[in-house]
Amino acid sequence: MQASQLTPSRPWQVLLVGGASGSGKTSISYRLAHHFGVGITEADDIYRALMRMTTPEQQPFLHFWESHPEAHELPAEEILQVHIAICRVLAPAFEAVIANHLETEVPLVLEGDYLMPLLVAQTEFEEIPNQGRVWGLFVHEEDEAQFVHNFLQREPLDGPQEKRARVSWLFSRWLHQQALKVGCPVMLSRPWADSFERALGSVVGKLDKEVE
Repeated sequence: MQASQLTPSRPWQVLLVGGASGSGKTSISYRLAHHFGVGITEADDIYRALMRMTTPEQQPFLHFWESHPEAHELPAEEILQVHIAICRVLAPAFEAVIANHLETEVPLVLEGDYLMPLLVAQTEFEEIPNQGRVWGLFVHEEDEAQFVHNFLQREPLDGPQEKRARVSWLFSRWLHQQALKVGCPVMLSRPWADSFERALGSVVGKLDKEVE
């Protein structure tokens, strides 16, 4: 049996691990990739590569924050809408990466806060059928104050980042709603002590819509 073939312990070819910044998805995704012995790609790397290869005129949303530095003063709700727009612009790039791994049968964990649950529900990627080979898990943090705490722990020199935390909290709620609409599982980020075990349990069998 080739390592790329699906098995009961890895019934997916591509696993998307999404969630808002500060939700804990990155640490979970890297542990999952290590556990399964597969490669991992960060959505943010694809975003940065596309920025380098395009201009603000070609892709205004990809370059939005560089072109509009004053936009950081917008209310959190408006920043959220910009972030969602960027996610939608990036979706075709993620589709191309997924299609490549479906075609080559090389397993991959793709993680990041630009991934949308709708990707998991697509029936094909560049005419390559999904056939249940693309799975997803979205990490959700329910408490806005926890995002403030997480950012402070991760970036103490920046001090409390209340607006950034609110944007992440709003985005986490939005992802939660979108995931449930398309039947993609959502995992609560806490308690941290068993977060990996809960994540692992959700990606080795048929998934429930919500993983406590």
